[in-house]
Amino acid sequence: MRHYVRPEGSPPVNGYSHAVAFTGTTVAVSGQVPLDGSGRLVGENDAEAQVRQVFANLATALEAAGSGLAHVVKLTVYLTDLDDLPAFRRVRDELQDPDHPPASSLVQVAGLVSPDFRVEVDALAVAPDAPD
Repeated sequence: MRHYVRPEGSPPVNGYSHAVAFTGTTVAVSGQVPLDGSGRLVGENDAEAQVRQVFANLATALEAAGSGLAHVVKLTVYLTDLDDLPAFRRVRDELQDPDHPPASSLVQVAGLVSPDFRVEVDALAVAPDAPD
């Protein structure tokens, strides 16, 4: 992967790359929500707990496909409240290499599939260890 965090002439960034180039097997991960393995909501009214669960779910899906959080090339983040952005950034910044962040888009939405969900994240990644 090659990360173009801030190409000359690009505006400043906060935890993402303007572009990421890669080769290999592409993994598309559906939007992950703050439900645990039993389908229970994690972090009711707690944005940071919900973001942590979403990233845990992303990691689980990526691992199943022979990838991992370190191989994410693009995140799309859906927040119902932009006041949750600092919580999202805290968790994201703990889990990604600050020198090689993925490309990213952030969208504020009126709601998600459950009114209790504050965040949903989908991802594109490369799978260096994709199962046959």
